[in-house]
Amino acid sequence: MRKPHEAFESVETYSPAEERFNRRRRTAGLVIGPVVFVGLLALPTPSLSSEAHSLAAILALMVVLWVTEALPLAVTALIGPVLAVVMGLGTARAIFAPFADPIIFLFIGSFILAEAMFVHGLDRRVAFTALSIRAVGRSPGRILLVYGLVTALISMWISNTATTAMMFPLGLALAGQLAQGRESDPAMRRYAMAMMLMTAFAASIGGLGTPVGSPPNLIGIALLRQQAGVDISFASWMLIGLPIAAVVLAGVFAMFYFAAVRGASLPAASTDIVREELRKLGPVSRGQRNVLAAFACTVTLWLIPGVFAITGFGDSPAAIAYGRAVPESVAAMIGAILLFLLPVHWPARRFTLSWEEAAHIDWGIVLLFGGGISMGALATSTGLATAMGEGLAGLMDAPSTLLLTALFTASAIVISEAASNTASATIIVPIAVAVAQAAGVDPLEPALGATLGASMGFMMPISTPPNAIVYSSGHVPITQMMRYGVILDVIGFFAIVTLVMLIGRVVA
Repeated sequence: MRKPHEAFESVETYSPAEERFNRRRRTAGLVIGPVVFVGLLALPTPSLSSEAHSLAAILALMVVLWVTEALPLAVTALIGPVLAVVMGLGTARAIFAPFADPIIFLFIGSFILAEAMFVHGLDRRVAFTALSIRAVGRSPGRILLVYGLVTALISMWISNTATTAMMFPLGLALAGQLAQGRESDPAMRRYAMAMMLMTAFAASIGGLGTPVGSPPNLIGIALLRQQAGVDISFASWMLIGLPIAAVVLAGVFAMFYFAAVRGASLPAASTDIVREELRKLGPVSRGQRNVLAAFACTVTLWLIPGVFAITGFGDSPAAIAYGRAVPESVAAMIGAILLFLLPVHWPARRFTLSWEEAAHIDWGIVLLFGGGISMGALATSTGLATAMGEGLAGLMDAPSTLLLTALFTASAIVISEAASNTASATIIVPIAVAVAQAAGVDPLEPALGATLGASMGFMMPISTPPNAIVYSSGHVPITQMMRYGVILDVIGFFAIVTLVMLIGRVVA
C-alpha cells in the first residue's frame, strides 16, 4: 500500500540555486518578521483601538512568515492565536474555538477519504482506465487532453500535491517513451514539457471544482460565512467552481496544443505503458469497492441540498431538517467513518482503512486553516477589518463590484506566486470582504475572486508543490514554466473575473 506523503516527498526537489534562494528567504523572514512586529507595536495608531493595533502587528508578523516560509506554515498559523491570547485580545477558549469549526471536520473527513483512495489505488485505477480507452489511441492531442481531464477530476477530491505525485510517474513514463531515440527532436521535447506542465497545472485547476478540492475554497467559504453572513453550500460552489475550472483547463489545453502538440507523433508502444499499468493493478479489489461506496455516499449527501434547491424545495421543511441533521461536515465524517466499518477481510477483522493509515492526512493544513479562521474572527471582533476596509476603500474613487473583484483576484494571483495558496487566501480574502463592506459593495464577488485567484500559482517551482514536482523531471526549463505560467495566470484572471461577475450570485 502506498503512502502519498512518501510519494511526493520523493519527487519534490529544487535546483541548488533555488535551494539557496529558499534558505535566504527563510532567514530573511526570521529577521524581518520580528522587526515588523515590534515596529508596528511601537508605531502610534490613534485611529485604531489597542486590540486592533496589537492584532495588526500579529497579522503583519504572520504575513511575513507565511510569504518567506521562515517557519512551517502550520506553526505560523498557531503563532497568531497564541500571541493573541498572550496579548489579551480574548480568552483562549474563544480564540481557539475556530479550530473546531464544522468546516474543519469537513476538511478532516475529505482528507481521510482521499487517503483511502490513495492507499487502495482507486485514483490510479481511474486514471489508467480512462487513458487506456481505445478512442484515446495514440493521438498526442487526445492523450494530453484525457491526461489533463483525469488529473483535474482526481484533484477535485484529493489534494493537488497528492494528485500530481500520483500522475507524475505515468506522465514521466509517457514522456520518456515518446522521446526514446528522438531526444534531439524539438517537437518531442516540447510535448514532454507540455505533459509535465499539464500534470501540475491540471492538478491545481481541478481543485477549483469542489469546496474540498483546494484549501482556499473552504477558507473563502468560512470567511464569507463568518464575516459577511453568506452561506455557500457544496452544490452551490460547484455551480461556479466547475465552469471556471473547465474554462481555465480548456485554455491550458489550447495553449499546449498550439505550442507543443502540433508536429508531435507517438510510437504505438506509448499506449502499452498505460495498459500495462492497468494490468498490474489486477481486478477491482474489495478495498477499492469499499472506498468507492464510502465516497459515493458522501458525495450524495453533499449534493442532496442542491437537488432540493433545483427541484424548488430548497425552503421546504424537509430540506431545512436535512440541512440541520446532515450538514456538509457531518456528511464528510459519515463517509470517513464508513471506511473504518466496511471490512476487506472479516475473519481477520481488517477494515478498509486503519487509523495508522488515516493518521497520514495533512494535519498541518488543518491547523493552518484553523489559524486562518481564528485570525479572521479576531479581525472582525477587534474592529481591525473595518478600519482596514475603510482605509483602503477611501483610497479608491467609488469602487464598483467589478473593480474590487478584479483587484482582489489579481492580488491573490500575485501573492500565490510567492506564498502557498492557503496562506494567500488567508491573507487576501478577509481584506476583500472588509474593503467591499466599507465601500458599500456586496463582498460576495470580491471574496470569490480572491478565493479562486489564490489557487492560480503557476509561474515558479516555489509557487506550489505540483510545480516543484514536475520541475524535478528535467523536462521543464524554468523559463518555460514562467512563460506558460504567466499566460495561464492571465487566462485564469479573466476567466475568474468574468464568470464570478456573470454567475457568482448563484452561490449565495
